[in-house]
Amino acid sequence: MTTTDLWHHYGRVRAEQDHALPDCFHWAWGQTSGPGPEILGDITGRTLADLGSGAARHAAHLAVHHAPERIDAVDASPAQHSMATALYATLTPRLRLVHQDVVAHLRANPGAYDVLYSVFGAVDFTDPHMLFPAAAGALRPGGRLVFSTLAHYLTGAPAQPDFTAADVPAKTPDGEAATMRRWVLQEHVWTKALDEAGFASIRVTEVPAGEGPRPAATLIVSGERPAA
Repeated sequence: MTTTDLWHHYGRVRAEQDHALPDCFHWAWGQTSGPGPEILGDITGRTLADLGSGAARHAAHLAVHHAPERIDAVDASPAQHSMATALYATLTPRLRLVHQDVVAHLRANPGAYDVLYSVFGAVDFTDPHMLFPAAAGALRPGGRLVFSTLAHYLTGAPAQPDFTAADVPAKTPDGEAATMRRWVLQEHVWTKALDEAGFASIRVTEVPAGEGPRPAATLIVSGERPAA
């Protein structure tokens, strides 16, 4: 049996109309301002993975403008992988487009990465008790996981005070209504999950909501795999 691709419609209109290589990278929800790739540190010559990369726009920007050794843009959605391939397949081998479940990919690549990151990607939609241990194992000693996530629900409701996922609206490829799980957690819950997975030097920064439709504040969270 195959899993219904609930990301089939996401970003499709933009992918059809906007083929440009992004000239910027933003962590905040509105994607128009706030911190950029400097949060990742110097990634020159490093190996990275974008977890839940979608159409791989962030990964493509980093691959072209920040000289990593390689970025693996990992996404389980057939539709998202297809869009990323159509947009950025020419950036190989520095950008590698990987169609695979993120947790499975991380488990299959122990100690492979210097930096893992997620921009409202797989971290939001994967049980942290599965994802974070897999991420810790896929990082080299001293490697970092960095992700941005919602500081509260898009409705304005507060984030969860425990490890509870909410069902959020989605659509099947043929347009039928469906739901998917999204983790919108308070700062201390993310911190606890990272600590339990073996991460150290955990930091959380909140970026206020900007302008635009459905504004939301952003949490930018990072943790390191201990060097020894």
